[in-house]
Amino acid sequence: MKKVLILSGAGISAESGIRTFRDTNGLWEEYDVMEVCSLTGFERNPKLVADFYDARRRDLHDKLPNAAHEMIARLKQHYPDQIEVLTQNVDDLFERAGCPDVIHLHGTLTDLRCEECGWVYEIGYESQEGSTCPSCESDNIRHNVVMFGEEAPMYAELQRAIEECDLFVVIGSSGQVINTAWIAQWFEHSILNNLESDDMLDPFFKTLYIEKATTAAPKIEAEIEYFLALQ
Repeated sequence: MKKVLILSGAGISAESGIRTFRDTNGLWEEYDVMEVCSLTGFERNPKLVADFYDARRRDLHDKLPNAAHEMIARLKQHYPDQIEVLTQNVDDLFERAGCPDVIHLHGTLTDLRCEECGWVYEIGYESQEGSTCPSCESDNIRHNVVMFGEEAPMYAELQRAIEECDLFVVIGSSGQVINTAWIAQWFEHSILNNLESDDMLDPFFKTLYIEKATTAAPKIEAEIEYFLALQ
């Protein structure tokens, strides 16, 4: 049975209005990433980091999944045992598109994590201020997002998917956090969709769609369905 690994990055959600760090007018121009997204920054000023993630949750509340999220959700629904959906994004747009079993490699913005017992619980789009753990009642709570300087335990799921899958699809990822170029070289079949070309990334993929994720979505969907039909 053929399997497909779909890995998405910030570019897929940018079309839904979620700001990325690296784009023009992105969050890096407004925030020092090492102050709000690193373990050292969190230890130095936890309130600043909490306020940052509270703002990200508020911003996420009115955002909607786009055609690329919906395409991946359809594929996962139709081929639940053959499609692996992994994302570097911490938003919930895949879930709102109806995509089951999404693996969030860097955590989930709409959840909080207890520093005392490790319990992860949903907070939705609310502020974490005043929140206590529903398991142990501790108020030592933090965002459920992996920061620079921390281990990402879900990377074990990425390694598993790489070993099990036959087609590697990347949508909206620069390859700067996860080295998708290195991963792609292990696959005979691969697809890359980014808004802009990248000479350091593009040559490692067999098929390229240098365009918006929403316009590439029907083409990628057709390619994946054709690939899965070739049993």
